[in-house]
Amino acid sequence: MRVLIVEDEAAIVRFLARGLAAHGHQVVSAANGEDGLVLALDPLESVEFVLLDISLPGIDGHDVLRRLRVSRPELPVLMLTARDDLQNKVRALDAGADDYLTKPFAFEELLARMRALTRRADQPRASQIVAGDLQVDLLSRRARRGDRVIELSSREFALLEYFMRHPHQVLAREQILSAIWDYNFDPGSNVVDVYVRYLRKKLDHPGQSSVIATVRGAGYRFDPPNG
Repeated sequence: MRVLIVEDEAAIVRFLARGLAAHGHQVVSAANGEDGLVLALDPLESVEFVLLDISLPGIDGHDVLRRLRVSRPELPVLMLTARDDLQNKVRALDAGADDYLTKPFAFEELLARMRALTRRADQPRASQIVAGDLQVDLLSRRARRGDRVIELSSREFALLEYFMRHPHQVLAREQILSAIWDYNFDPGSNVVDVYVRYLRKKLDHPGQSSVIATVRGAGYRFDPPNG
């Protein structure tokens, strides 16, 4: 996931950037509200999540958020601030923040809140996801490719759903593990690779390219099959 950090304290930016990168996220940052707004609205940056401080040089976090919500109402935004009073929390939520975290905070709590907001943003608008001749029914938890019903375990289904919600995106193993298994992972674990093999065996047609491509040194990419 591509995360934008809008924060003027360099030490905090470095701390967040290192932690997020270790969990497979890509990070861009801005030290003031104006630059943060530009990055958040730039389609070339493809920002998917914003960590936004309230006290910023120039326009503050409240104003950044109000302007951001005009063009990108769906973008998850987590406010970060040293202000712990109720009035500022209410202002942040009224301005359109999805959640609020007071400094100092534990990094694991930040990750948990990000996962929760991402799941909320990913809630299905329909009961099915379709990619070419591959479809998953989110209510019955069943998958099909063409006329063939594919039996999947709950973890396999969750992994396939995650891939289908992020087509053509390179997803790091650590990012997948954090999203699907939701625990403090062992960087040496091969559980993602094992479950990708399970999915390939069940989804792919013999003699055709896999719908889940390996990107060497980076992770995996879901390439929707032709219908």
